[in-house]
Order: sequence, then structure tokens, then C-alpha cells
Amino acid sequence: MDWGEYSAAVHRWELVTGRPAPHPTPPGRRGLAPAFVEWLMGFPAEWVTAAHLGLPRAAQLRALGNSVMPAQAAHAVSLLLDDLTGLHGLPFRQPARTRWRRRPAARGPGRPTRPPSAARSRQTGSRARRRTCG
Repeated sequence: MDWGEYSAAVHRWELVTGRPAPHPTPPGRRGLAPAFVEWLMGFPAEWVTAAHLGLPRAAQLRALGNSVMPAQAAHAVSLLLDDLTGLHGLPFRQPARTRWRRRPAARGPGRPTRPPSAARSRQTGSRARRRTCG
């Protein structure tokens, strides 16, 4: 296949992946071939396109489109680990002790409220007597 101006990049990626580039479009159809996308992303052969998975072409492309390249994920994890290593070297400072106050429960949509009878039964003193006495 003639890759035109991309032939150097395709050849380089063939050397990295260790396998030849599949045909970019399915024979007689429009759009990308899932095997080509799989190869471009650096997944092993038949990672998503294996026949025993029984995935239709659209599902294969959706799965590949929602995935992350293994090389990209490895690079991201290495950057995060470098950051954590750098943070680990910093001195740890204990947070100041604070007194925690209990906040009143929010009343609103989706929050349970006490039934009116339970609220009345808790009232004591003159307010409760006024309600019951009339």
C-alpha cells in the first residue's frame, strides 16, 4: 500500500509494534477498519477485533475510540509517580486542630423531614401546653 507522505511514520510504527500495518479501510466499504485503528493505537492484534468477541464493527470502533493508547497511559502514570515522589520529599505538616460543629440537617427536596406529630411531641413547656389546651 502506498502511504504517501505518511510512509515514513507508518514504517516507523510498524517497527515499534512489530507487525505490518493493516489496510486502513474495510474492502468495499467507507470509514476506518477497526483492525487499523487497533494497530494505530498500539494494541495487540485482535485486542478488540477478535471474532470470538462477536462485536460488530460499530461497537469495535466505539470501544477503540473510548480507549487510551497503552503508551500514553504508561507515560501519564510515570508522570504521576514522579509527582508523587517529589511530593513525598516535602515535609509533612499536621493540620491545626479544630472543633467540629455539627451542622443542622438541610431540609429540602429529597431530604427526609420529621412528620409534624413527631415535631409536636418534642415540644415541652408553655408552647406545648398552649397547643394542647387550646
